[in-house]
Amino acid sequence: MAQSYKQLQKQIEALQKRADKLKSQEVGGVVDRIKVAIAHYGLTADQLGLGAAPAARKATASKKPAASSSSTKYSDGMGRSWGGRGPRPQWLRDALATGKTLEDFTTGAASPKAAANTKSKGNGKGKRKTQIRFRDQAGNTWSGMGPRPRWLKEALAAGQPVEQLTT
Repeated sequence: MAQSYKQLQKQIEALQKRADKLKSQEVGGVVDRIKVAIAHYGLTADQLGLGAAPAARKATASKKPAASSSSTKYSDGMGRSWGGRGPRPQWLRDALATGKTLEDFTTGAASPKAAANTKSKGNGKGKRKTQIRFRDQAGNTWSGMGPRPRWLKEALAAGQPVEQLTT
């Protein structure tokens, strides 16, 4: 007999709970074995890479950039996350296919719309917007910086007064 969608979801939920319980038991065992090895060999935090000096941290950080939690926009609560850039990971595509929504996985990071609204205005390069000082009737513009454009040279050569071209 075929099972209904709801029955399958309940089975998945029960299996997930069992898997989480087994994982926590296994993690406990792994941590215990690590503690024994640390005590046996007398390892220090520096040797394990946990208490490195500031200079060593900078050298390590320059080799491999660490993902910051602020860049995580979507997470499933089981350690898998996605920053919202690039193709969606398989775990997220699978979850969306089962009927979940993207909002179900949103973390505390700013939403893409909110992030877009908080960006600074301008041309995106951090430079000031150039003021237009000259404009002709065809819509050509010049800021007054750099060489004069051809349209301005031609207008001045034709006897058009500069005052007509200033904005």
